[in-house]
Amino acid sequence: MATDQYHEPPQELSEETRTFARMITSLTEEAEAIGWYEQRIALEKDPEAKAIMENAQQEEMKHFGMDLEFLLRKKDKWKITLEAILFKKGNIVELGSKGEEAAE
Repeated sequence: MATDQYHEPPQELSEETRTFARMITSLTEEAEAIGWYEQRIALEKDPEAKAIMENAQQEEMKHFGMDLEFLLRKKDKWKITLEAILFKKGNIVELGSKGEEAAE
């Protein structure tokens, strides 16, 4: 059963690669949902509806974080790069460059 998450024949990919593709797709879907909720929240006038949407968006952010952590545990270079960027003060681009250097 092929889906658009694969760019190569799925039957030729290892189970590990197929799991990785699923998690990347999940991460993308969570990011999209976060963006959709952001737009809805920005326009919603009803405070109760807005609170429900904010709660739902927070759940999507949690899922995004879980997906990302799973992927980082599988890709050491990605983890090293992002550890140099995330939750750090300073110029984001410069931190990114330092992270890439550290991962090489």
